[in-house]
Amino acid sequence: MKKIEILLVEDNEGDIVLTTEAFEECEFNSNINVARNGKEALNYLSLEEGRAEVELPDLILLDINLPLLNGHEVLHHIKQNERTKHIPVIILTTSSSSNDINATYNNQANCYITKPADINDFFDVINSLGKFWFKIAKLPTLR
Repeated sequence: MKKIEILLVEDNEGDIVLTTEAFEECEFNSNINVARNGKEALNYLSLEEGRAEVELPDLILLDINLPLLNGHEVLHHIKQNERTKHIPVIILTTSSSSNDINATYNNQANCYITKPADINDFFDVINSLGKFWFKIAKLPTLR
C-alpha cells in the first residue's frame, strides 16, 4: 500500500511536532509535508502563478489562524481550483468559534476539528482521524 501524502498547514512549531509524533505513534503509512503559512501552502500546491506542478497531497490538515493568508483564504483557493478541489481538507485548529466553523463548511471543508488541549486527547483525535480517512473512507485518486 502506498504512503498517504499529507499536507499539514500549521504555523505553531509545537503543534507541528505534536501532530507529526501522533501520526508516527499511530503507525499510519503516511508522509507529512509542512507549510508554515498560507502563502507557503498555496505555493506547495502550485496555486500561485509561475509554479511548476507538483504531486498533490491525498489529505490536507489546515489551521485557521495562519500568517500571510489565513486558513479561510487558503481553503477558498483550494476548493475553487480545478486541480485541488477534490482533496479532502480537515480543519485542525484551536478555534471553536461558530463563525469559523460555519465559514469553513461554507467553503467546502470536509471536517472541522478543534484541537484538544490535553496531549492524550490530541493523540486520540489523530488516531480517530487517521482510522477514518485512511481505513474507512476512500480518498480520491485524481492526481
